[in-house]
Amino acid sequence: MQASIQEVARLAGTTSRTLRHYDAVGLLPPSRVAANGYRWYDEDALVRLQRILLLRRLGLGLGEIARVLDEESDELAALRRHLTTLRTEQQRLSRLVATVERTIAARENGEPLMADDLLDGFDHTTYREEVERRWGADAYARSDAWWRGMPDDERASWQERTGALNADWAAAAQAGTDPASPQARALAERHVAWLRSIPGTPAHDHPDALVGYVLGLADMYVADERFAAAYGGPQGAAFVRAALQEWAADQPDDQG
Repeated sequence: MQASIQEVARLAGTTSRTLRHYDAVGLLPPSRVAANGYRWYDEDALVRLQRILLLRRLGLGLGEIARVLDEESDELAALRRHLTTLRTEQQRLSRLVATVERTIAARENGEPLMADDLLDGFDHTTYREEVERRWGADAYARSDAWWRGMPDDERASWQERTGALNADWAAAAQAGTDPASPQARALAERHVAWLRSIPGTPAHDHPDALVGYVLGLADMYVADERFAAAYGGPQGAAFVRAALQEWAADQPDDQG
């Protein structure tokens, strides 16, 4: 099985230019180059590309990815580690979604909220080992200090802004908004700004990995029904992903 560079770019949600750049830096050479100059990728190359894309969405830069791929000779073991990391991130975000949903419901119904309800999912110590392994002890320390250093009213305000963003996404999806429209673009910009506001995450600390991180989260919103609920259901989640993909397509290739 071999696929052309155009087909690989389309399936991976990237560009031929990006794939050629990966070749130029020695990260992903094509399996063969035809006499006419066309680049072709076989199964091994596609598995390598999958690992590259996974590592990009986990916040690693191209130099770090090259080092990881060179040092990890056991491909299956590496993929299993990637899967574990992705599932951990999925579980963390699921808790955050549930927390914000409870906050919204309580505010709408005038019900009281306990601190445990408001802050569930924000305890960075739960994921300390995983965060430090992926991004280093300094990344964990900054994220933890940011959250713990916020006064209670700022924490509540931050959660309310998160709920408002989710509600605006859901409303736009329900109205049938075009993901490529200015309105959707404005929501995507707000969403990315929200992600970038959290110290210790790839969105905040690794600008060169921002696009990959955003696209990875966008896919997760659709893949997990618990995320979809935050945006009004599967249709809303699909709209969020499409809008974020439109945003990503306009970003420089060196961020994708």
